[in-house]
Amino acid sequence: MGSGVDLIFKIAAIGIITALLHIILKNSQREELALMTSIAGVVVVVFMLMYEISTLFDTIKSLFGL
Repeated sequence: MGSGVDLIFKIAAIGIITALLHIILKNSQREELALMTSIAGVVVVVFMLMYEISTLFDTIKSLFGL
């Protein structure tokens, strides 16, 4: 159960860091870099979730003997 809570905290930390970087870069007139930072943050979270979903499917496959 601890793994799920850790994952939520990791995603929240990435979101907070990405949001802060976006605000800092946008205020320094670097909108393109701010957008790239936001996209990179989303991509990192998507890859984290893809790994967890893959693990879930492997568990379901082993549970049903597929």
